[in-house]
Parts: sequence; structure tokens; C-alpha cells
Amino acid sequence: DFPKTIHDFGGFPQALFDVQYNAPGNPALARETASMIVSTQVELDHDWGLDHGTWTVVRHMYPEANIPVLQLSIDYTKGPQFHYDLAKELYSLRKKGVLIIGSGNMVHNLRMVAWDKLNEDQYGYDWAIQINSQFKSFIKSRDHAPLINYTQLGREALLAIPTPEHYLPLMYTLGVGTSKDQISFFNDKAVGGSLTMTSVKIG
Repeated sequence: DFPKTIHDFGGFPQALFDVQYNAPGNPALARETASMIVSTQVELDHDWGLDHGTWTVVRHMYPEANIPVLQLSIDYTKGPQFHYDLAKELYSLRKKGVLIIGSGNMVHNLRMVAWDKLNEDQYGYDWAIQINSQFKSFIKSRDHAPLINYTQLGREALLAIPTPEHYLPLMYTLGVGTSKDQISFFNDKAVGGSLTMTSVKIG
């Protein structure tokens, strides 16, 4: 019942490889969550554990690792609309007090990172700042259609999202929201030119 910590990355400081986040799982909640999803087939995996998309976030929020953590894998062969709709099926988890986190980046282009600028505060390319601002505006106004159809937003969006796996978690954050939720942003900064760490809290 304690998922293992998975270090599924390379080329980072040893300190990250040394992290162990020993949060408990919740098999009963996992089964209940799987039963909520009717639009597609899902399977439970009791062996995978928590990869860096999960523990790098929750270890700062719950450093004592004293809350159950479930990880939902994302099928990034499916488009944003699929994931947005799937999130709607998970809404009832919020009513049970389950915190739903979409871990990723709205702007994530590693090939274009200025590695020599990583420690420079708020260093973002013009296109990255521009599209990040657009994304925030759409989120704030609850205009989800452009976010779902981001490939139609032009060159800046395609540079920001060269591959979808870091962007798709946003679809779950948006999909479980309601029109009454408060929306706020935090950790809103650009890193290395082509990354943004902008986070959004809904509810």
C-alpha cells in the first residue's frame, strides 16, 4: 500500500535521485475512481508507483507524506478533448474531498532551453511569455475551447507544446472545475526561456 518512488529522468543532480516519497496509496479509492470512468477502459496498476510528475509536486505540499496519493497515467496518444471529457467523469471525487492535481507545464520546450540562463530570474522568450499570458487569460475567463484546441492558436502555441504530455494534465484541472470556482495563479514565472512554471488553483 506504499507506492515506490520512481526516478524516471536523467541528467539531474544526485539529490533528486536520492528523494524517497513514501506516501501511502489507497487501493479502495483507486478502484472507486476506475469505476467512475465509463467512456474508456482503464486498468489498475499496483506496481508502478509514483513517478516524478507526482512526487516532485506533492512532496512540497505534504512533506510528511501523510496523505494517500493516487497517480493517474495519461494516454498522450489521445487529444485534449478526450482528456477534458474524461476529467468530467472524475468530478464527484471533488465532492469527496479529493484534491486533484494536474502536474505539468503550459510552456515546455526543452530543446529550446537556454541552459546558461536557468538561474536568471524571469527569463522567458517573447513567444513563451506571450502564449503563457494567452493561456492564463483563457483560464481566467473560463474559455476552455481555445485551450482544448491549442494547435489552432498559432506558432507560439506549437513552440510551447512541441509534445503534449506536459500540457494535457491541464485538461484535468479545467475539466473538474465549475463556473463557481475561484481561479488564482501562483509560481507564475518563466525559466530558461522556453519553460514556464505557472500554476493555477481552481476552487
